[in-house]
Amino acid sequence: MIPSIPSSRLFQLTYRFYVVAFFIYLLLPLTIVILFSFNDSLFPSLPWKGFTLDWYLGTREPRLGIFHDSELLESVWTSVVVAAATTVLSVVVSLCNAFLFEREEFAGKNLLYLMMLVPLVIPGVILGVSILIFGSSLANHIEAWWGFDIEGLRPGLPLVVLGQFAFITTICTLVISARLRKFDQSLEEAALNLGASRWTAIRTITLPYLRPALVGAAIVSFLMSFENFNTTLMLVGSDAPLTIAMFDRLREGSTPVINAVSTLLMLFSGALAMASVFVQRPARG
Repeated sequence: MIPSIPSSRLFQLTYRFYVVAFFIYLLLPLTIVILFSFNDSLFPSLPWKGFTLDWYLGTREPRLGIFHDSELLESVWTSVVVAAATTVLSVVVSLCNAFLFEREEFAGKNLLYLMMLVPLVIPGVILGVSILIFGSSLANHIEAWWGFDIEGLRPGLPLVVLGQFAFITTICTLVISARLRKFDQSLEEAALNLGASRWTAIRTITLPYLRPALVGAAIVSFLMSFENFNTTLMLVGSDAPLTIAMFDRLREGSTPVINAVSTLLMLFSGALAMASVFVQRPARG
C-alpha cells in the first residue's frame, strides 16, 4: 500500500487483515514447534501433557535433553566446522570476485558473471548430485591412473564444504559487490598520490569501507551453510551435520528433543540476523 495514494476504509481494513494473516501464517508453525519443545510427552504432538524442561536438560533416556545428547551435540559441532570453513572460503573468494567484476575489464566478463550466477538457479539436490558424481569420478580415475585415493573427493565433510561453497559464494559476491560499487575510488587515488602502495590503500581505506558487507556476507554464509539440507544430504559421509542428524531422527521417530533443537536454532539464527542488521547500519556523526 502506497501512503500517498488515497484508499477507501475497506481497502485499508483488508490490507491490515492481510498483513496480520500473513504474519500468523509465518509465525504459527514456529510457535507450535517452540511450544511442543516444553511438552511433557515422549512424542512431539498433541495432546499437551504439561510443562517440562526435560528436552533441554534431561540426563537419562528416554528423556534425554539436547544439552546431554552427545550424538546431537557432535552433529552441532560438525555443522559449526563445516559452516566456518565454508564461510572463510566464501568470503575470501567473494571479495576477490567483487574486485574482479567491479574494477576490471576483460574479454568474457559478462559470460563469467552469468556463470557465477548459475548455482543460484540450480536446485540444491541437483547441485549436490553433480558435485558427488564429479568428485567420485575424478577420485576413481586418479586412483586407477596413479594408485592413490583422494578421500576429499569422496562423500564426506570436504565435499560438503565444496558443495555449499559452490552456491554460497555467489550470494556473498553479490553482497560485497553491491557495497564496493558505491565506493569512491578517488579515496584510493589520493592515498596512492601520498605514497601509499596499492595494497596499503586497499587495506587501510577500501577494506574498512567494505567491513559491513564482509560481516554481513559472513553471517549469511554461516547461516546458509549451518542450515543447508538438500546439497548436504547428497554429499555427506559418516560425519553427519545437524540437519542430517535431525532428518535421521525424524525418519526413525523422535522425542520432542528435535523441537528443542529447532527452538535453539531459531534463537541462534535470529541473533545472527540481528547482528547483521546492526553491523550494516550506517554510522552516525
